[in-house]
Amino acid sequence: MPRLPVLLAAVATVVAGLGVRLLWDGPVPKYAGDALYTVLIYALVVLALPRVRPWVAAAGSGGLSWAIEFAQLGEIPAVLRPLLGSTFNPPDLLWYAVGAAAACAAHTLWARRRSP
Repeated sequence: MPRLPVLLAAVATVVAGLGVRLLWDGPVPKYAGDALYTVLIYALVVLALPRVRPWVAAAGSGGLSWAIEFAQLGEIPAVLRPLLGSTFNPPDLLWYAVGAAAACAAHTLWARRRSP
């Protein structure tokens, strides 16, 4: 997969996450942010490993998101809390899976569209 579209997707993901936080209150930006957090991790995986299969990138990004969430059951150092969070919230696990699945679907569709 070419890196430029992935980099643009990563930037668009960050912009979308910030935009959702600016435009809405309540659970919508919180859970959209969870999904977008995993989408960003997915994009970073694809940037680092451009030939990665979509399902592998989805498993890796979703798994890392879940690992970070479960780490919140323990003590997260204060300096890392803005990035990793500090409070375990079970519904977040669903939204990480949604983000991984959406990124995997988009990646698969992109790959199919580009292959002859």
